[in-house]
Amino acid sequence: MKSFVKALTGAICLGASFLASADALQVRGMAASCSACHGTHGVAQPGMESLAGKSRDELVQKMLDFKSGKKPATLMHQLSKGYSDQQIEQMADYFAALKK
Repeated sequence: MKSFVKALTGAICLGASFLASADALQVRGMAASCSACHGTHGVAQPGMESLAGKSRDELVQKMLDFKSGKKPATLMHQLSKGYSDQQIEQMADYFAALKK
């Protein structure tokens, strides 16, 4: 029970950082679409890039580079175009706040 309360408290603190700009469930839902390649909670299997704990600015820049075509990719250039810049920033906040 004590670990559950600790985990719940951590989740609440994590969510508080982006609640002001978006509904936490909405952002978590958008971020969940990344799990197929980047792993559950942003922790990927070997061979793929983990997103958890990465710098917010690095995540935003990579996504914007995919979106603009500056950074070549097989899928990410298409996926990134489905998100607004604000949504990209919100997901970057989410992943940056997660533990590796």
